[in-house]
Amino acid sequence: MTTQTSSEKDLHHRMTALGDRLIDVVIIGAGINGAGLFRDLCEQGVTCVIVDKADFGSGTSAASSRLIHGGIKYLETGELGLVAQSTLERNLLLKNAPHNVTPLLTVIPIFSWVKGMGAALGTLFGIKSLARSRGALLIKAGLALYDFFGSRERVMPKHRMMSREAVLKEFPGLTRDVKAAGAYYDAQVRHPERLVWELIRDGLDANPHSAALPYCKVNLQTKDRIRIESEAGDIYDLSPRIVVNAAGPWIDTVNGALGATTHLIGGSKGSHLLLDHPELVAMLKGRMIYFEADNGRICLVYTYNGFALVGTTDQKAADPDTVSCEAWEVDYFLERLRVLLPGLAIDKHHIVFAYSGIRPLPASDAANPGLVSRDHSTPLLEPDENRSFPIISLVGGKWTTFRGFAEEVADDILPLIKVKRTRSTRDLPIGGGRDFPRDPSARAAWLTRATTVTGLSIERLDQLLSRHGTKALVIAQHHGRFTDQDRLPDASSYSLAELDWIIENEGVSTLSDLVLRRTMLAMEQGLSKADLEKIGDLFAALRGWTELEKQQHLAALITELRDRHMRSV
Repeated sequence: MTTQTSSEKDLHHRMTALGDRLIDVVIIGAGINGAGLFRDLCEQGVTCVIVDKADFGSGTSAASSRLIHGGIKYLETGELGLVAQSTLERNLLLKNAPHNVTPLLTVIPIFSWVKGMGAALGTLFGIKSLARSRGALLIKAGLALYDFFGSRERVMPKHRMMSREAVLKEFPGLTRDVKAAGAYYDAQVRHPERLVWELIRDGLDANPHSAALPYCKVNLQTKDRIRIESEAGDIYDLSPRIVVNAAGPWIDTVNGALGATTHLIGGSKGSHLLLDHPELVAMLKGRMIYFEADNGRICLVYTYNGFALVGTTDQKAADPDTVSCEAWEVDYFLERLRVLLPGLAIDKHHIVFAYSGIRPLPASDAANPGLVSRDHSTPLLEPDENRSFPIISLVGGKWTTFRGFAEEVADDILPLIKVKRTRSTRDLPIGGGRDFPRDPSARAAWLTRATTVTGLSIERLDQLLSRHGTKALVIAQHHGRFTDQDRLPDASSYSLAELDWIIENEGVSTLSDLVLRRTMLAMEQGLSKADLEKIGDLFAALRGWTELEKQQHLAALITELRDRHMRSV
């Protein structure tokens, strides 16, 4: 019989402890928008429950370009308010989650001097057209405007322009057709799935009466109640005052399960590749190239976890449960890179990982998904004769703006349940970002103190600090069945003690949760079948699996890695 970890027991205990009490807010969908709202409401003392059909942060939130950006391309569609909010939220995340969100120097190759100005002027008069070539004058004007919008809470340098000679020197594989380049800073989120979990954990810590549960189904049970059923068969009937539908591309499906027919979502598919290409990674030097592809479409390539991450497509799609990177997308990415970087040989054999997701964009008749707004909205379904509670659907939005979006929704909800805001999240650290050493001297001091307390080397503690933030100290002091010297056979930067702590404390339910979301093992260069076998042994010992059960779980994970992510082990 399968047993639960202490973290899973805590999650289920919180659900059971709710009993028959009236729940202030139930959030359905534990992606970045749902998790951000959960934390904000919990910080105000609101009793809140968040649930998901799968793992926390396993849907669209795990399929982004892993960027925290101000949305420079939204200048082209005239969404200046969205750029203003995005640049502010980017700067706040750099301060509040410095363990996970870091500056990213971005370079835009330029292939003409004046092209695109006519289309840009047309945008000012409401004429939107995504397909355009962007010349140096337009890029310069756009970057200056981007700097202006990013001035609030500024933490990074302003843009600069680069000559043809300078950009070819910095990127020797780049096409000789380049005329100049613009260079500016945005940011990357190294491990977005962990940030989602940290937000949920922060919410649970802020309010002991709140609860979170993955892997469950939700249905309307009676006029006043919804039924939540876990995969293990546990049933919880809750009476919510308000339901928030944060299910992303599944929003219409969830509303249907609650007895409301809606057509709010018109999804757009985005895919990405990871390339094991040392020459390309060495040329990038930790920077991103943000470049035009065919018909003015934007692509990107940057260094990520020792690989080169390439993205993204923007194609209408409807089924988020079966989405994966298709052959035409692979061909498209590789051809775009060959045109941009003719000095490098890039082929399919360089691919080590792929992922795809559906952006939860609002339903639209636009022929080009790139023209659909990335802004957010909150359509409200009032109570009716079959349902006594309202449903607020979180439509659209983007990773970068989750905190501001959550704040807006929370400020709409709080008066309805007669609760006053007591704490702002604007300057609230996230997870391991609390007390994070922000400069080299502070980091060195933190590591020196930590090595005295734990006995681990400064090099190992530095690795854990980069991975977990200041939670690294708790992990380094974990005394379980293993020591830090017990490592995975090939992906040896992960110790068995570290994985043991994560499984026991971070709401891990499946092998996939651990390998794809709580850690970056699925994207590690050295991941092998022997590593997965060792991880299977860890789970088997904690769950009481038989050898047959362990092998079944491993087979399911290996199939998922192969079929959904093009990852062979």
